[in-house]
Amino acid sequence: MAAIGKIRSWGPILIVVIGLGLFAFIAEDWSKIVDALFGKRNEVGTVLGKTVDINDFNERVNEFTEYVKIARGMENLTDEQTTALRDQVWQTMVQNSIIEKEAGELGLTVTDEELQNMMKEGTNPMLLQTPFVNRQTGRFDYTMVQKFLNDKSALNNPQLAEQYEAISKFWSFTEKNLRTQLLAQKYQTLFARCMMVTNNISAKLAFKAENEESTIELASIPYSSINDNKVTVTDADLKAKYEELKPMFRQFKETRDIKFVSVKVAASDADRKATNDQMNKFAEELKSAETPGNVVSKSSSLIPFNGVPVGKDAFPMPVASKLDSMSVGQTLGPVIGEDNTINIIRLIAKEQLPDSIQIRVIQVADQNADMASKRADSIYNALQGGGDFDALAKKYGQTGEKTWVTTRQYQNAPAIDTDFRSYINSINNMAVNETKNVKLSGGNMIVQVTDRRSMVTKYIAAVISKTMDFSKDTYNTAYNKFSQYVSESRTIGALEKNAAKYGYKVEERKDLSSTEYYVANVNNTRDAMRWIYSANVNEVSPLYECGNNDNLLVVALTGIHDVGFRTLDDSNVKEYIKNAVIRDKKAEQIIANVKDVKSVEAAKAKGALVNEVAQVTFAAPVFVQATGASEPALSGAVAATGKGKFSASPVKGNAGVYLFMVKDKVTLPGKYDEATYAARLGQRAAQAAQQALQEYFIKADVKDKRYVFF
Repeated sequence: MAAIGKIRSWGPILIVVIGLGLFAFIAEDWSKIVDALFGKRNEVGTVLGKTVDINDFNERVNEFTEYVKIARGMENLTDEQTTALRDQVWQTMVQNSIIEKEAGELGLTVTDEELQNMMKEGTNPMLLQTPFVNRQTGRFDYTMVQKFLNDKSALNNPQLAEQYEAISKFWSFTEKNLRTQLLAQKYQTLFARCMMVTNNISAKLAFKAENEESTIELASIPYSSINDNKVTVTDADLKAKYEELKPMFRQFKETRDIKFVSVKVAASDADRKATNDQMNKFAEELKSAETPGNVVSKSSSLIPFNGVPVGKDAFPMPVASKLDSMSVGQTLGPVIGEDNTINIIRLIAKEQLPDSIQIRVIQVADQNADMASKRADSIYNALQGGGDFDALAKKYGQTGEKTWVTTRQYQNAPAIDTDFRSYINSINNMAVNETKNVKLSGGNMIVQVTDRRSMVTKYIAAVISKTMDFSKDTYNTAYNKFSQYVSESRTIGALEKNAAKYGYKVEERKDLSSTEYYVANVNNTRDAMRWIYSANVNEVSPLYECGNNDNLLVVALTGIHDVGFRTLDDSNVKEYIKNAVIRDKKAEQIIANVKDVKSVEAAKAKGALVNEVAQVTFAAPVFVQATGASEPALSGAVAATGKGKFSASPVKGNAGVYLFMVKDKVTLPGKYDEATYAARLGQRAAQAAQQALQEYFIKADVKDKRYVFF
């Protein structure tokens, strides 16, 4: 009763606690609703204050993916290729948004006529990646596009219609991107013209800068000749220098500093023994097997058995490195590779075969297998009797054109069926001009070899390859140990202190960008990246299971660097500024010491290092061996000093102070071509314009939140 009474006395408090809990729960739901209503949940970033929706972004990624597949003849992209593609789409979306805004304010547009002219010219790299390239000329042919579009409108075959639709989308994407490219070129050309005047005077100056060479006697006094402890640096010096160099420390995207512990789970000795025992059993089976492919298939090998001769490079290095030393029929292994695999190899065949084979084909198929076989025999007999291959191919609705088959086209295929194996083995062993009737399960194929090139050694090998994987018990042991470490290390200090006790190492990474995708160079760390960009400084993350389900990770956030200027409190900035101040003060001391020097000999008496330097031009910085530095300021000073003259004043450089005597000054032989130098100046202006566009990027206030989704 006393306990009940006590609980009753807590009534008001419990009501408040429960009420707060319910409010938090409801508030969380409301925040989700508000986020959904205002599109926050789908926001992959912002450009110019406008939200980039994840669905729109993904649609553009999918468009570009299909474009790349057709342009490069690929069926699928790797994860790395997809990541690079997403980056390219994002950069293009940002740049196009900026260019469209700026060009729109100037009234710049791309007309249909301009786009048509670009296509008729046919030199744009995007056009050369389309299916509309004339095979004879190697150039883009716009008439092929027009024919394709006309044929598409009259197409009735459903299967062909699907192919035409894919190419139609490909062309639509190409056309759209050509238009945006042309608009960007227009704007950047206009912008570049505003950056530099390219007339005959500037062209002559550019010619002189490259072709007037000086030979000098150089006196160098390195900053290293003065000990750092002879220089006093004050806070006022640091602040003043920071303000002078502040633009150097502008950061265009936010980054994070982290400390982390990453543990890759590896197979234990017991795991390795178990795998080795299993592989020994497979080795005995493979050695005596009449059908090695069945044993390979049963073993779930990483390397499928294709049964066709392939190059050595079709196999991973631990296998490829053994093939030459093996004899046909030999079984080798288990062999442990450096890539954490264990392999058994049975070499079935080794022979010299062509790497490239040119063939032409007539395919013969019919629902009635006997009918197909009879028709194939008829075609084969006609060819053997001197019949014209092209004419027979056309008779059966085929082109009969010659095509090259290379080993690389099929040697890495994940699986090769019986028909394809029969076809490959046939053409590998046929002589030039030999014709063969290859019987397949779905019909026949009349094949004629017209050329063979590059004889190489090819192998047929049955390989059982397995990764030295850890067991579930091993992973659980590693997980429990790491989990205990993380639970005991909820501060950065504890994380570092406990690491040695558990046998771990704390690593550090500065300036981690969200666009890097991977934390600690481990894949599948998206959740960790999200945490890093939502945590507060000095927080320690939960435990993350990542990689290929073989990595454990914990992260501590040690610093946040927002978009803007890095401050003097940043250790890297402060160190750079301090070194710059020390250089300035050393330069002041050296310049004061040589202010009355009027000759190289006098500079040498002051401790300068003297040597001759030839081929000094205004267009390139002088490399000074005595200081080990490139010195642009010295190039400018030499260009302004006449032959036989001593430097008007000491030159403050990157690594020292310099004085010099111009011993000779000549103009290199060569004809001045005003058009060439005007074009070079135009290129420099275009480069300067491209760099200046960075300011537009800053003003666009780009926020990249792709790490939330990918």
